[in-house]
Amino acid sequence: MTRPRGRPARGQGVTREAIVDAALALLGEEGGAGLTMRTLAARLGVTPMSLYHHVTDRAGLLRALSEQVYGDVLSGVGQSGDPVAGIRMLLTRYYDLVVAHPQLTLAIFAEPAAFAGASREITDRLTALLAAVTPGHIVWRDILVDHAHGGGLALIAARTDAARVEALRAGYRQALDCLLAQLTTA
Repeated sequence: MTRPRGRPARGQGVTREAIVDAALALLGEEGGAGLTMRTLAARLGVTPMSLYHHVTDRAGLLRALSEQVYGDVLSGVGQSGDPVAGIRMLLTRYYDLVVAHPQLTLAIFAEPAAFAGASREITDRLTALLAAVTPGHIVWRDILVDHAHGGGLALIAARTDAARVEALRAGYRQALDCLLAQLTTA
């Protein structure tokens, strides 16, 4: 396969949306190690430099993916006035997205500079909601985030067994309810 040189042909430019969509697909297929600017550019039929007009670097690409995937997690969270209900809503939505896009979570873990934007906003909102419930909000944040990540990433191995996936999802929600019950009694 020959690599395209120079700019794409007239009218063949690449958009940020196309970059993010292709990167998300590549990440799901190849994992974090397979998501490079060169591989992504080859998939899109452009030079790697074409990507840098839309994302600053690999961490910027991961932040853009995070915005697309996690961007709606906070919608309506905390509006009921019940911080525990807001925590449950936020974590359940986030967990479902970790399940749907485990390689994104792993890629963000591997690249600390990618932890910004939507990922940071989710963490900050969770921290604020927990602060309204307990003085130990930082410890509880870490417990609940680790629980969402562990529960969601555990499904990587179970993806081909629908019954097991559903059982693990139900188990996550049941465990989350137990943790939240402890949170409110602590």
